[in-house]
Amino acid sequence: MALNARLDHRNPLVFDTHELGRRPGALQRLTREIDAPKDLGIQEVIGVPEGAPMKLDLRLESVMEGVLVTGTARARAKGECVRCLEPLELLLEADFQEMFSYPDADDRGRVKAEPADDAEGAVPDEDMLFIEDGLFDLEPVLRDAVVLSLPMQPVCQEDCLGLCSECGARLTDDPDHHHDAVDIRWAALQGLADSLGDGEKDDMSGAEAGVDEKQEK
Repeated sequence: MALNARLDHRNPLVFDTHELGRRPGALQRLTREIDAPKDLGIQEVIGVPEGAPMKLDLRLESVMEGVLVTGTARARAKGECVRCLEPLELLLEADFQEMFSYPDADDRGRVKAEPADDAEGAVPDEDMLFIEDGLFDLEPVLRDAVVLSLPMQPVCQEDCLGLCSECGARLTDDPDHHHDAVDIRWAALQGLADSLGDGEKDDMSGAEAGVDEKQEK
């Protein structure tokens, strides 16, 4: 998260740490019910629908270098079975833990004496998440946790038989469903036999016509 980003405290996924304070060891527990943001899940496979109710249980712990956030997100995810394409729904429970660092603290949690030291020091880790004006945004952490908690290949039931490759029928509904297999070699011979049969019929028709003409003479 960019350090100059301005977070909106009205965003339900933005949390305020002012009440927690910066004394190491201070704890705060929060419960919040929100509407799920859009694109929360695995695109075109399974995910939490936008606006669906989601419950967050959080534990905020103040440490030297920032705030350690531990929590669980609960919601219902929807998608479709990868075998039979039927819609499915499952209860999602995603656990996560993330450190949100103070931008004015060094690696040991001490307040930097001179902010200009950054210009001469190492470049901050791009994966680090920061507290900005006492606020932090949980959304990127929540997205990662939800994606990791969802099945990459969801199925409506573990023993789903999928679809018939011939006609697309759902095999779980009719386990005895089948089609008579036709050996392609026999099918070719049958086609040849049919064509020969048609030729013989034509020959016989021609022969019968010749006999009739002779009889008339």
